[in-house]
Amino acid sequence: MRAAAAGPGRRKRNADYTPRECPVVNPPVLVLTAHGSADPRSAMTTYAVADTIRRLRRDLEVVPAFCEQTAPNLVDVLREVGDRAVVTPLLLADAFHARTDIPAMIAASGVRARQAQVLGEDDQLLAVLRRRIAEVGVAAEDSDVGVIVTAVGSSRQGANARTSTVASAVAVGTRWIGTTSAFATGPKPSLPAAAQRLQRCGAERIVIAPWFLAHGRITDRVADFAAAQGIPMASPLGAHRLVAETVLDRFDAALALSAAA
Repeated sequence: MRAAAAGPGRRKRNADYTPRECPVVNPPVLVLTAHGSADPRSAMTTYAVADTIRRLRRDLEVVPAFCEQTAPNLVDVLREVGDRAVVTPLLLADAFHARTDIPAMIAASGVRARQAQVLGEDDQLLAVLRRRIAEVGVAAEDSDVGVIVTAVGSSRQGANARTSTVASAVAVGTRWIGTTSAFATGPKPSLPAAAQRLQRCGAERIVIAPWFLAHGRITDRVADFAAAQGIPMASPLGAHRLVAETVLDRFDAALALSAAA
């Protein structure tokens, strides 16, 4: 008598058969890493950017971290998140914090985290800067305006040179009489020198546009200068949607580079 054939969907098993287990893929975590500051407005902006990123990509885990002064510290966050971490700097300039601080903290954590690039002089951020300038009453057609783009200076000249390109880039498509850069700390030109330069060029109105992500002690010093000189000052870039999208661009690029390696 013949044994009945196995029916559809039925599988013959033997004593040595072991079901295969599918590997568990742990999704990456965006560790949004800011400099850190004693001024609470800086951390508030970082958390606001994180919230905006979560709204844009609801399936992505976003964890804020800081290099110094503000908790949670990056090293502690990395030890908690583990190898899923993609350290994505909430930094504009490719300077000391991005090149030295963050890599050292990744090494100290003992975690094999990936590091994304800084935000840099991205076109999306330039669009936000133009919007901030418009918010203080400057139109692209105004031909009597001079704009000072002020930023934090770096000991790395290459970073300062790249930051200086923001002033000319933000003026593209406008009739402004001129734009110039000034550094609130470190290298020259200073704010007074930049203002004098624009006045010599014939600017009847001058506006200060901070190339900063958040308010803090340095922007307060800039604001004091602006108030004393009667110069309008725009707001920092803040937690604008385009800032969050730029962060996501850097995060995605880091993942793509890791996948190709």
